[in-house]
Amino acid sequence: MDIGKDLVAASATPLVLAILSEGESYGYAIIKRVGELTRGELQWTDGMLYPILHRLERNGFIEASWGTSEIGRQRKYYRLTDQGKRELEQHRREWNVVDAALRGIWHSELNLALQDG
Repeated sequence: MDIGKDLVAASATPLVLAILSEGESYGYAIIKRVGELTRGELQWTDGMLYPILHRLERNGFIEASWGTSEIGRQRKYYRLTDQGKRELEQHRREWNVVDAALRGIWHSELNLALQDG
């Protein structure tokens, strides 16, 4: 399925924040986790992720620190701040409203289609 750019952009921040709520992570692992969570429907690139991470860091929602991977490579690890946790909760409330509205209208459409069919 080809997911539109607007929906991908709108979901990017809450997805990154939610992934980091699971624990500290680094860029490639975040990209991989997005693929897992969407069963491969969303394929993010570095060019998409890093501007989001930088913006979230500038806004104080995440913090970054350098660390060493299991194989000795330097990596930048990101973690959610308290402010980021509050931001995630705000996104969660907003998406729940949108989800409920869409499910409601689609359920109504389905009922109408069944009645007409």
